[in-house]
Amino acid sequence: MAPPRQEFKLTPDQLATLLDASQPTPVIKIGNYTPAGPQQNANAAWRALGEELGFRPFTVRPVPGKDHAFFTAEPV
Repeated sequence: MAPPRQEFKLTPDQLATLLDASQPTPVIKIGNYTPAGPQQNANAAWRALGEELGFRPFTVRPVPGKDHAFFTAEPV
């Protein structure tokens, strides 16, 4: 059974970091190397926030009626 969800609020700096990670990245492809895209960067940012704040990053859901700094997630 999953633990009860908990509400979290991002600080302005945390929110800026997450939004920056989600931006498209300019790429020059050299050989077979493919750099991380916006989705991979956003996932990594959520993972880092999960470690910092103590939640499981892939359980994040928005809070209806609140701005995008608020979300719920399952605590670790």
